[in-house]
Amino acid sequence: MNLLQAALNVDPNPSKGGGEITIVNGTALLSETGPAGSIADVEVKKPTDVISIYVVRAGDSLSQIAEMFGVSRNTIIWANDLRGATIREGQTLVILPVSGVQHTVKLGDTLKGIATKYKADIDEIAQFNDVTIDAKLAIGDVIIVPDGDGHIESSAPRTTPKVATNLTNYIGYYLRPISGGVKTQGIHGYNGIDIGTSAGTPVLASAAGHVIVSRGSGWNGGYGLYIVISHANGTQTLYAHNSKNIVVPGQQVVQGQVIGYVGNTGKSTGPHLHFEVRGARNPF
Repeated sequence: MNLLQAALNVDPNPSKGGGEITIVNGTALLSETGPAGSIADVEVKKPTDVISIYVVRAGDSLSQIAEMFGVSRNTIIWANDLRGATIREGQTLVILPVSGVQHTVKLGDTLKGIATKYKADIDEIAQFNDVTIDAKLAIGDVIIVPDGDGHIESSAPRTTPKVATNLTNYIGYYLRPISGGVKTQGIHGYNGIDIGTSAGTPVLASAAGHVIVSRGSGWNGGYGLYIVISHANGTQTLYAHNSKNIVVPGQQVVQGQVIGYVGNTGKSTGPHLHFEVRGARNPF
């Protein structure tokens, strides 16, 4: 009788890229989990509205990582300010749950023209950027085109962001992230709001948890300096456009703790805090 033989190679699928991965969104995943011993054999299941953290391993490519998370290469490139689209072993990448194109407005641009250029839906663009379809765009503004195509370089399926609806309402769970200030923009993008206040105002942890992202420099897809905290109820909160972050990834924080200071970094037209709740209703 012919019997199945165990693979003699340490890695039965040596041609695959990657190796071990670390995803910080409440779950740690290892590469050797698929039926054939590879992460490529299983579908990565994750909520579509949370941010993940990926640690680059030897043999990884942007295309492989993009395919694993179901986003485009450009999504990873602009979210991490990658220059030359190169990555290195041990590098930590922020993986946003949206695939799309970043477009800088030029003279004569309209939302309709942008939608046509990138083969995208004009209503989705308007919704995500919190503008009206016939809005007059200012030269130099950055428009995110959800599910944009055209010249974008992508080898992975793309997902279109939606403004969060019908989410769980954790009454009393979240603290207002700054003292004072005025809400200058309602729900937009990833279930976020904008609170206008003076630069340097302390930013407070809305709920206890651990810091998974603290980006202290760069454009970061328009967020500028920003922080993401993961909470025990499975949600995340994001604090963007800061002038300074004073927490680091892995740090435990308590509700009301100062984690940074209001600024005007990234895609921002004045000092304010952009505050998102991912996975639950934004109570503010």
